[in-house]
Amino acid sequence: MADLAATLGLARSLVIYYGQPWRRRALRRFYAGIVRPGDLVFDIGAHVGSRSRTLAALGAQVVAVEPQPRCAEVIARTLEGPRVRLVRKAVGRAPGEITLHVSRRHPTVTTTRGEWIAEVGATEGFRGVRWDQEITVPMTTLDALIAAHGRPGFCKIDVEGAEAEILAGLSQPLPWIAFEVLPAARGVARACVDRLEELGRYRFNLVRGESHRFDAGDWVDAGTMRRQIAALTEADGSGDVYARLDPQR
Repeated sequence: MADLAATLGLARSLVIYYGQPWRRRALRRFYAGIVRPGDLVFDIGAHVGSRSRTLAALGAQVVAVEPQPRCAEVIARTLEGPRVRLVRKAVGRAPGEITLHVSRRHPTVTTTRGEWIAEVGATEGFRGVRWDQEITVPMTTLDALIAAHGRPGFCKIDVEGAEAEILAGLSQPLPWIAFEVLPAARGVARACVDRLEELGRYRFNLVRGESHRFDAGDWVDAGTMRRQIAALTEADGSGDVYARLDPQR
């Protein structure tokens, strides 16, 4: 039954991320405003490779980082090649090993943070989700990935509550960074803004849900973004904060 649950969960992810071509087209148009051909990008939490595939199609060189064995196998079989390099590790504040809390039926919400599960587990969007497997996986850092692959022009981080832990393992500003925000765990997003403010002079914008468009025409400072995060409600659902380094600093 466990293997069946995992197989069904993986199939569900493939349908969600590849079964809606109109959303993939919108994502490609959106990323075309951020990524140029030849750019190096990091896809941290690549899952089944949907965003890595879009970024590679735009001509980027992609480092796809995914610790879930089944998801990593999908990337290895369908994407890994000249434009996509696969790293089968988690990312955090220090190298070593870490426990991956896996939901077999909902692998997209697999996380390294038990605290995050406690925060979101009782909310409406996570009713029925069970984290029913634990796997020990190797862990690296953003600094180590940069040392191995180069400094990315864009880094997307979507790791179910470990975003701030990942940014704690980064010691230099990057031109573009995106990280997930959930109203039920807004403290994680605030911590990410705080860390980026330490690293450099960033401007911020919000993408709500799967809209693939910026919420505001004007990019805002860290304080304004923190207030926007605080104002999010459960009805807003998940989204992403985009941070763009101010080149004048």
